[in-house]
Amino acid sequence: MKPDTRAVPGSLWRDRDFLIFWCAQTLSVAGDSFALIAVPLLVLNVTGSVAQMGLLTGVSGAASVAAGILAGALADRFDRRRLLIACDVIRLVLFATIPVVWAFGDHVWLLFCVLPLAAAVGMVFQVTYVTAVRELAGETRVTEANGMLYATAAAAGILGPSLAGVVSSNLGPTAAITINAASFGLSALGVLLTRSSRYAVEAAPAPRGRPLRELLAGAEFLVRHPVLRTLTILLSFFIFMTLGLTDIVIYRLKHDLGQADSVVGVVLGVGAAGTMIGSMLVARVRRSLGFGPSWIGAQVVSGLAILGLGLAGSVWGVAAIMALYLACVSVAGICSMSLRQQVTPAHLLGRVTSAFWTIHFSLGPVGAAALGWAAASYGATAVFVIAGASCLLLALVALATPVRQRHPERAPAT
Repeated sequence: MKPDTRAVPGSLWRDRDFLIFWCAQTLSVAGDSFALIAVPLLVLNVTGSVAQMGLLTGVSGAASVAAGILAGALADRFDRRRLLIACDVIRLVLFATIPVVWAFGDHVWLLFCVLPLAAAVGMVFQVTYVTAVRELAGETRVTEANGMLYATAAAAGILGPSLAGVVSSNLGPTAAITINAASFGLSALGVLLTRSSRYAVEAAPAPRGRPLRELLAGAEFLVRHPVLRTLTILLSFFIFMTLGLTDIVIYRLKHDLGQADSVVGVVLGVGAAGTMIGSMLVARVRRSLGFGPSWIGAQVVSGLAILGLGLAGSVWGVAAIMALYLACVSVAGICSMSLRQQVTPAHLLGRVTSAFWTIHFSLGPVGAAALGWAAASYGATAVFVIAGASCLLLALVALATPVRQRHPERAPAT
């Protein structure tokens, strides 16, 4: 079956539903940046252990992987607008419990309960979110829409981490987590204000008596598509080496460079500027170079940037390299996601997205825990050198695969 090629008439800048959705998700990401800073600081301030930080990231990642098995089927079978709202409300409640319970004492165990549950619900949200963007923007404008969403989310992320660091320094990390909880309410409200008809997709008939086959339909599509199959494998190894890098950067700033919480927020805020720049440029880069050169080139520069993090000896050096690294991650990530949205039939997109992320993140939790252990045992510099060299090797491998094609979206339907 050919992918759905319909597009909503007119410019995205005049599309009321897309603009509301865009604003709501930007505010939500701004809130997420508070948790990105606050949760590691909460663990580090109480336990002083980077290994605990890595373990929490790993456990949360494992919960995402587990939820990914069912997330696609949920997105393809239920009302996507209601599912997005439900996920936001559940995460609001989960994150709100942290400051409430923490008011009565430090309870690190609570984070190991709340964060994995929130990560699982977040996986359902993210899978549904990808399908919603496809329907809101239309297949022909999906790269532009993804770039706009990522760019403004990154812009919010520039101010968010800086404010999160200040809030954490003056009011404590739990205050920053409270702000994150409130952001999920804003996201739910924004989705509620959009028209339900913009999310409607006619579901394909489910194969009777074969629920497992339906659940695995997304994985089957990935296996049959030569470019998506290779991307899934390569990105699974990439996430193994990079999922825990933010924790290691925070550890380097706090432990190696002796910086305050507020400085950590500023550095990650500068890094978020890189995400914004990459998101603003991705549509133009892909139009000029094509998919393969854009994706592989971004991976090469990402690997070099990670190597640079191991050599940077100043706060501003770390900040500048983080901006470069996140810009390239943004270009590669948006190219990859847009390609999946373009070549996948609309009724199958949830399950394909779910299958991709489940496979993609399967090695991530192990990698995050391993990076935390390695940083504690051998230092942050060794971790950055190994991770950077591994990313360069993945880019080299990609040159010998179908990923190098300039226009895989124009290939006949699988």
